[in-house]
Amino acid sequence: MTTRSILLGTALGLTLAGSAMADVKIGSLYPFSGPLALLGEESARGLDLAVDRINSEGGIHGEQIVLERGDAVDNNQAIGEARRLISLEGVKAVFGTYSSSRVIAASQVTELAGIPYFELGAVADEVTGRGMTYLFRTNPTAENMGIAIIDMLADQIAPAAGKAPEDLKIGIIYEDSSYGTSVAGHEVAHAKERGLNVVLKSGYPANIVDMSSLVLDLKGKGVDVVLQTSYQNDTVLFLQQANEAGYEPMAIIGGGGGYSMQPTADAVGDDVIDGIYDVDFTQYAINPDFTPSIETFLDAYRAKYGEEPRSGHSLTNYVGALAVLQAIGEGEGVEPDQIVASVKAMDIPDGSTAAGYGVKFDDTNQNERARMMGMQWQDGKLVTVYPSDAAVAEIRLPE
Repeated sequence: MTTRSILLGTALGLTLAGSAMADVKIGSLYPFSGPLALLGEESARGLDLAVDRINSEGGIHGEQIVLERGDAVDNNQAIGEARRLISLEGVKAVFGTYSSSRVIAASQVTELAGIPYFELGAVADEVTGRGMTYLFRTNPTAENMGIAIIDMLADQIAPAAGKAPEDLKIGIIYEDSSYGTSVAGHEVAHAKERGLNVVLKSGYPANIVDMSSLVLDLKGKGVDVVLQTSYQNDTVLFLQQANEAGYEPMAIIGGGGGYSMQPTADAVGDDVIDGIYDVDFTQYAINPDFTPSIETFLDAYRAKYGEEPRSGHSLTNYVGALAVLQAIGEGEGVEPDQIVASVKAMDIPDGSTAAGYGVKFDDTNQNERARMMGMQWQDGKLVTVYPSDAAVAEIRLPE
């Protein structure tokens, strides 16, 4: 084991099937630097904790897992790091990656090399829509997010406000990469199915530095409900500039990204973020009966990092990685086809993981049981309000 490898403890207490290996190397491919580093690092912590658990229980087939990090700071580097992890580090699989565009780029390398790639956090449609053999996704998708946002608005937020959903004017704004574009497309399509009125749809670059004209456009069109799919910097920028412009729509519903992060609340202040909604991965103020073992995850996170999780990205990556690693450990070995056979046989029921949903891959290698949750910021805390079986609070309307 090299000193520059990241050795993390976890696991299953499984016996060795076949000849002994000198550790099992897997790649941890995330944006550890650059503009996506905060959630990239938070996502990677979930993988780290899953490996910790597997190693502490005996490893995979009696061998410890060693994580080799690759920094997917942009698409080109994601490709280069995937090549390095395979050719120089000899990883048996790659886990990642948070960013949809990064995994779409890097997975082309792993697919050609015949190395399994497990996406634990990116949501864009194209991730599992390309007919790949070795790419699997454990987390919910852009379609899950777009549908959940529209359903929560129509079925819960509008009725609570005493409004007919079809009477509301909806504005959809989104960062224009694969992530934001995918979610916005599903929002528009499902809004049409539900008979809702979308009056504005506008994309923008994630590195945008001024959203004042977009705020004025929303305000000028009398938009009642803003749906924003964003990363952290553009989330903060929009909320700050909307507040400065005195723009107070009936509801703002974020699609993941910065809307689920405590640093976003810290940046804009509780008075600005209070009452804002978010549809995203499972967060922590949630019915524990819906998410068994979530406290085990939280205890491990606090012990390792000395702080509370910064978003649900770490939990989602942990749940996906743990399920996959357990399946590999229960299979016949760690060669590519053995890994694929192991994960294709997975059948984890809903209600049995710390995220609340189960794991079973469909014919596109997408986890068909993954789902999103609806939250609202209340008194400086992001609490689950949707669906009802996961909720710990009622929706609060602006006074």
